[in-house]
Order: sequence, then C-alpha cells, then structure tokens
Amino acid sequence: MPTALLTPQIEFVPNSPRRKQWTRTELSGIEAAGLLVNQKLELIEGELIQKMGKNRPHCAGLLLMLQYLAGVFTLSRIQPEMPIDVHPEDNPTSEPEPDLAVYNRHVNSIRSGNHVAADALLVCEISDTSLAFDLRTKANLYARAGIIEYWVLDVNNPRLIVHREPSMTGYLSVQVYRPDESIAPLAAPHAQTLVSAFFN
Repeated sequence: MPTALLTPQIEFVPNSPRRKQWTRTELSGIEAAGLLVNQKLELIEGELIQKMGKNRPHCAGLLLMLQYLAGVFTLSRIQPEMPIDVHPEDNPTSEPEPDLAVYNRHVNSIRSGNHVAADALLVCEISDTSLAFDLRTKANLYARAGIIEYWVLDVNNPRLIVHREPSMTGYLSVQVYRPDESIAPLAAPHAQTLVSAFFN
C-alpha cells in the first residue's frame, strides 16, 4: 500500500527579503571610506539605484535637450547629473541626480551642499530602460519637493511627458507631447520648440 504523502505545514513567508534602507549620511560614510569606487549609484527612497550606462539614443537626447536649454537659459544655469535636495521629509533617504536641471541662478553660486528644489525651474530625465521609474517614483519625489516642472524624454517611443502643478500626492497636470507638437518651459514661455528637436 502506497505511503500517503503528508502535506507539510508551511509558515507565512514574506514576499521579498528585508532590504537595508540607506540614508544619505550612511552613503556619505561608505563613499568617504572608498567602498564605492567606480560605482554610479543614486539614493532614492532609501534604496541604492545603480545608474545604467548611457546608450546612444540616451546620449543623443541628453545633448539635444542640453543644447536647447542652454540656448534658452544659458549654460551657466544648467547642471547635468548632479544631486538635488528634495522635500525635507524625503531628504534623509533620497538624493536624486536628474539628467539635467535648470536653476534660477548661476550653478556656481552654491559652493557646498546641493541645490534646493525651490531653485529649480525645470528638471529633466532622459529615459530608456528607466521610464516607469522616472514616471512614478521620481515624479512623485519631485512633486513632493515642489519642483514646478518636470520633463521626461522617452527615447524609445518618441515623446516628451511634461509634469506640472506639483502637489504632495504627485503632479496634477501630466501631458504627452508628440514630435510634431511644440513645447516651452513655464519659465520661458517664449521659447517654443518642436519636440522633434530632441530626437535625431
């Protein structure tokens, strides 16, 4: 007679293992100790996000966006891939590094620390593999910080996704602009350009 199979008692198992939540202070410490040499990491909501290498469409979009913004605001007010402070409650566990940020002052006017969100006229991310993350997690982070305008350039499905009217629950206005449509930053409404100018 075959032996009956006993159904094991399985205890509740969490969906995922516990993760270490990092702070900016801890990250600064391990960077100072030389433990993150040659690693490009971004601290977002307590997690260390590895920044992906830039492929050709990403680089092209970044350069074309930079060229346009420099013509509108001058290069002295634009900072690429540098950290920015966000909402005070988010600051301890988040230090985003937008691909491009336009400020209301010369970027060298800040001698130490980061620019604050209140100084940002426009923040831009160039998205390929990070599109969902940029549209959700980063958008919410920038909205809570009060950044008045946030652009996401989608290089895989040519379009510009424009976020405006920040609130603590996200951006209240999100509009998609196709390559044949015109756009201008809120801070420079006269500087209309076709979205196609950001794609080669």
